[in-house]
Amino acid sequence: MTPERAQWDAAWKTLARPAPPGLLSDLAARYAEPHRAYHTLQHLRECFVQLEPAADLADHLAEVQLALWFHDAIYDTRAHDNEERSARWARDALLTAGVDREPAERVEHLVLATKHDATPESADARLLVDVDLSILGADGARFREYEEQVRREYAWVPDTTFRERRAQVLTRFLARPSIYSTPRFAARLEQQARTNLSRSLQQLSATAAQPASSEGPRA
Repeated sequence: MTPERAQWDAAWKTLARPAPPGLLSDLAARYAEPHRAYHTLQHLRECFVQLEPAADLADHLAEVQLALWFHDAIYDTRAHDNEERSARWARDALLTAGVDREPAERVEHLVLATKHDATPESADARLLVDVDLSILGADGARFREYEEQVRREYAWVPDTTFRERRAQVLTRFLARPSIYSTPRFAARLEQQARTNLSRSLQQLSATAAQPASSEGPRA
């Protein structure tokens, strides 16, 4: 059994509710959409691998597990409300399964925390966000693969625009006092994440400084 499936089953068992019929298949199909390259089941599986040894940091582990499953359920690089739509889906799915409104809304808020536009406040949000950002502290080979995957997802964006916006994102992460919110993730991944992001920014700058080729497109 894969890590993501094992923790899916464990979450619903903890909540003492059966998952709505077909929900797991619907989520898996979303993560397998052809326009995705990074936000796939590979990313989801890596997140659950990171979560497992840190499960003791959670106040409501089942809610963190389900929030992970839903955090990229809706993913469209041309849209600006992916997290909001994913969060609503999570809340509605839990309510449909008979979960009380309070935990359903907590899962909704956890998914929204993966927008990475504010400092996560709760212990569960800090854990979830650190798990989601663990890719930034991956080894060099996996980080380069991740960057290539992200670029493929934004293949429709011109190179100059992509480099500018990507540099803005990476700079914001580097400007944080700490990229990771939990001491455990910071101790293990912070240094590597800063190395990866700094190197990526250097490469983006070097690429932008190169003169444009005078050659035309080739077949």
